[in-house]
Amino acid sequence: MLRNALGSLMGLIGAAAAVWSPFRAWYDGRHGREYGVQELFTSAGITGHTPTLLASILLPYLFAAVLTLCAVLLRSRLLMALAGLVVLGFTILWLVRQGQAVGSLSVGGAGRGIGDGLANALGAGALILLGAAVMRGRPTPRPRPLPPTAPAAPPGGYA
Repeated sequence: MLRNALGSLMGLIGAAAAVWSPFRAWYDGRHGREYGVQELFTSAGITGHTPTLLASILLPYLFAAVLTLCAVLLRSRLLMALAGLVVLGFTILWLVRQGQAVGSLSVGGAGRGIGDGLANALGAGALILLGAAVMRGRPTPRPRPLPPTAPAAPPGGYA
């Protein structure tokens, strides 16, 4: 029970960090909510276009947060691991597409390079996966032994 509570808490903290991360700077001071989800899957790649909030990178993180909440309610390690993979998958996909758009990624200070929002997203995905690993999940029902039965009488009525 303690493992489920600790894993659930870790998963919920990770989900909150994942949803919060698009509101922080991701690259060169540009916030994560300013990157469209469709930019990750088109040939144009990362552009300067600013999408609406629900068409931004926030959308898969909201989906992962809902998955995490369902995983906590159902005590499902599989759902929680899936939520962590969604967060990490979209974050890594963004890293690849951003690297293609600018040629290389840099880590720097004063708002230049990779920002703390991206670090929040990576940490959130890792924390959700760690929460799934810590959880014990639902107990598996043990088969009940059948009640003893009287031996059947031999055919022909001989006893």
